[in-house]
Amino acid sequence: MTVKSIILAAAALAVAHPLSAQPLHSVPISRIHYDVTLDSAAAGTRIISVSMTFSAASAGAVLLSLPAWTPGAYEISNYARFISDFGASSGTDSLDWDKADPDTWRIAAPRAEDVTVHFEYKADSLDNAMSWTKPNFGFFNGTNLFMYPEGQNTEFQATVTVHTEPSWQIATGMPRTSANTFGASNYHDLVDFPFFVGRFDIDSTQVAGKTLRFATFPAGRVTPSVRAGIFQQLQKIIPQEAAVFGEIPWKNYTILQVADNEFPLGSASGLEHQNSHFDILSPVVLGNPVLASLYAHEIFHSWNVKRLRPADMVPYVYDREQPTTLLWISEGITDYYADLTELRGKVTTPPGFYSTTTGKIDNIADEVPTALEDASLSAWISPVNGTKDIYYDKGSVAGLLLDIMIRDASDNRRSLDTVMRDLYESTYKKGRGFTNSEWWAAVSRAAGGKSFADFEKRYVNGRQPFPYDSVFPLAGLRLMIERTVTPSLGVSVSGDEQ
Repeated sequence: MTVKSIILAAAALAVAHPLSAQPLHSVPISRIHYDVTLDSAAAGTRIISVSMTFSAASAGAVLLSLPAWTPGAYEISNYARFISDFGASSGTDSLDWDKADPDTWRIAAPRAEDVTVHFEYKADSLDNAMSWTKPNFGFFNGTNLFMYPEGQNTEFQATVTVHTEPSWQIATGMPRTSANTFGASNYHDLVDFPFFVGRFDIDSTQVAGKTLRFATFPAGRVTPSVRAGIFQQLQKIIPQEAAVFGEIPWKNYTILQVADNEFPLGSASGLEHQNSHFDILSPVVLGNPVLASLYAHEIFHSWNVKRLRPADMVPYVYDREQPTTLLWISEGITDYYADLTELRGKVTTPPGFYSTTTGKIDNIADEVPTALEDASLSAWISPVNGTKDIYYDKGSVAGLLLDIMIRDASDNRRSLDTVMRDLYESTYKKGRGFTNSEWWAAVSRAAGGKSFADFEKRYVNGRQPFPYDSVFPLAGLRLMIERTVTPSLGVSVSGDEQ
């Protein structure tokens, strides 16, 4: 088809469907409940069965959509592609339905009545933002299974009942309302609590007066001594993280962890939620002390991202990309604090902190010069030029440099901690996100009015190398660059037949 014919075809469609570009709005629904079946039969076939019941307010089209992504995993996953055997009914009557768009189902409700939709979800993706099963276990994310009414306010209550084997366990951060039923007061919360269902280990300890739970699959894979060591590390790290913001915003916290050989050898990945996080590891990583950094990073996200976050991402929208130039703050600054709170809690030593930071500096130097703002925006498209995750390391080092500059300007009376607490109180506690200008204004206030416009222009919005030589000495530090030169004598040799 030529370019011209494509344009003509598009024009013809626009005439045939003049309402197609208009926003979709569902008939209002209420009394929303989800039933999730994940038992040995379902897990064995890698299928999770889901039904959603609700009351339609009137006759008309009920439009139900499934998210395209999970907050914290900055990529479009299109969860609707995993759905099969969709159907809708009211009592014993089947209801007509069709697709309104690729991830929206339109159900014809003949009157104000109770409606049930049901479908099966393919759970075969070992990914923090997906759903996955083994014969005796499964996990799922709410964004994968819980549909929402298009155009309706997200402030609706909902409950979830998990149907499973009597001997299987359930672990989630979602508040329990009865035996296997859980509830959330709005859709954002509903999809922010991943679930473990099946046979797995779970233990708990107390940290700063809060309960910390650790659920691990497969059962028996994490030894008691390793688990005790992790608890000891987190008992030192979490109070340091809480001190930055002045509070712990959750009643309990759950670490959900899977270690499976399907995951790339030697890799580890985490995804944050408001009172939990979900890690997937290669089994060879288990017991490695470096995991403390992963745990520290994801737990710090319970403040920085799940509560304090850029205005571009407040509120979350689930049907499209939601880019921000400030992802380097959400991820990179979080990574800096993972290192810093390990140091403050004496989980690592100053030489360990310097070694980790030097590794990040080396990683930055090895990649194509990339502006932090550009890297933040590009997260959604996963560049293949090596800079896909550069906003982690480069954002972390930017955090260190800003921390030093603030401390120097304030005679060490204020720090990057001051900035984080300031924005937490002035934006998150006011029910909104922060803007780029608010970030730099908070940095300037902490530094006694010092301008950071040049720093932002050169090193955050620009691609100039970080000013290590001028900033590190302010903290009594110096970056040592080692260069290896291979001597050449101007002589070459080669082997012969002998």
